[in-house]
Amino acid sequence: MHIKHLLGAATVAFAACATSVFADNKATVTVFYDLLSDPGNAEHVEAFQGATSEGWESIGDYSGKAKSRAAFLGQMGGFAQLMPDIEWAIQDMHQDGDTVIVRSRATGTPVGPFFGVDGQGRSFDILTIDIHELEAGKIIRTYHVEDWATALQQLSGK
Repeated sequence: MHIKHLLGAATVAFAACATSVFADNKATVTVFYDLLSDPGNAEHVEAFQGATSEGWESIGDYSGKAKSRAAFLGQMGGFAQLMPDIEWAIQDMHQDGDTVIVRSRATGTPVGPFFGVDGQGRSFDILTIDIHELEAGKIIRTYHVEDWATALQQLSGK
């Protein structure tokens, strides 16, 4: 066999292997959004625990205080009660090796005060950006930004 053919075959095999690994990372990250959209669902909680490392951390600012997996799941339980219709829809997903970046749209209608605002039946529709770092097929860290200021503005009717 000619060296060009061998190199071509090796490149195709490597690309196929890399693509399957990347596809697995995207599937793993999608589990995160399944939980966000149905945080009261025990199957989604279990899948989230399987997709994240035991030491997974949620970082939403530069205070130096990361949220643990247990604390995050507790917060999601509260969201399930406060916003039974919450949905976190993936709009776009980009991957670079073991980093997956997601642009998503979060919508919901709180049934009680949310960050001190009584929405009186109003809904919110906001942009969110997340950066997930994976290691050995599990999410180890998630950096996130949600446009809660716009949500509060929408809920207050302004």
